[in-house]
Amino acid sequence: MENAYKRYLRYLDGDDSALAEIIREYKNGLVLYLNSYVHNLELADELCCETFLKLAYKKPKFSGKSSFGTFLYAVGRNIALSEIRRNSRRKIEPLDEEHDLPAAEDIEETFFIKERNRRIYSAMGRLKAEYSQCLWLMYFEEFSGREIAAVMKKSEAAVKVLLHRARQALKAELEKEGYTYEDL
Repeated sequence: MENAYKRYLRYLDGDDSALAEIIREYKNGLVLYLNSYVHNLELADELCCETFLKLAYKKPKFSGKSSFGTFLYAVGRNIALSEIRRNSRRKIEPLDEEHDLPAAEDIEETFFIKERNRRIYSAMGRLKAEYSQCLWLMYFEEFSGREIAAVMKKSEAAVKVLLHRARQALKAELEKEGYTYEDL
């Protein structure tokens, strides 16, 4: 399978279908990542679209020092931070909506999986934004520590400390709700 960077190069050479492939691959994860900044799925979706528009029209240069996904998430992060600065006087309320979850064969199992994931996602929303973002990139997007450091503009050592603190904070949030790791 062709990697995203090669697809981006194809797009830069005039193949519009390559950009569509990149969007299909990264859209859902990017929306949920951006939601960890703005706590509003509709706004996160708009920021995701803005990220892809920037990719399409401004064609930012990808240095190749990281994975293309890391680069794309960093572009999205910068757009989200700009939006937060623009709207700093207005408080954005989080939405309590579920996101797409993997299907299970058993309806009851599906319900429990969705409920567990909803509670984890909800608990992550109550954490400091840095913690939520770090956990999201590590566990949902499967970024390495180096990639997370690049996206969040921190050192790898700072990311390790941040991940440790984020896990502890998530554990505390879930324990407040009566969950233990055996339940998850």
